[in-house]
Amino acid sequence: MSDGSNNKKMSIIVTKGTLDWAYPPFILASTAASLDVDVTMFFTFYGLQLLKKDVSHLQISTLGNPGMEMPMMGMHMTMPNIVSMIPGVDAMASSMMKNLIKKKGVASIEELRDICVESDVKIIGCQMTLDLFEWTPDIMIPEMQLGGAATYMGKALESDINLFI
Repeated sequence: MSDGSNNKKMSIIVTKGTLDWAYPPFILASTAASLDVDVTMFFTFYGLQLLKKDVSHLQISTLGNPGMEMPMMGMHMTMPNIVSMIPGVDAMASSMMKNLIKKKGVASIEELRDICVESDVKIIGCQMTLDLFEWTPDIMIPEMQLGGAATYMGKALESDINLFI
């Protein structure tokens, strides 16, 4: 007899710390949690940037991002990789993206992260990465638990869905 709960589990390894790569893990985690999936997010290496209390520094990296198109002046502008070498291009593209996000009413990273916290998504920061980058837990969100590869593996081995983002 079912109690109506989903009983599915999902784990996500978050390894990227740019603005554009911040959205997929938080959107997928919050959506899964809303469907009663037990979600664990494991943030390691540059993904740990997303757990800092202040994420206003997040930028887009235009380098190696050939699919990047931005709506501009009534058309979609692509950015050749060579443009990435010009100082300030990433900051300009990031500012444009942040403005577009706000204009279109898309939730901010902080808002999506808060939804995950409110939805009981387990948020684990990699202890080794914290030590490697010489960061301290006080600069991270208080909801972050510390763990390592073994912590992640324990969750992943129980999961129905494992994602690497």
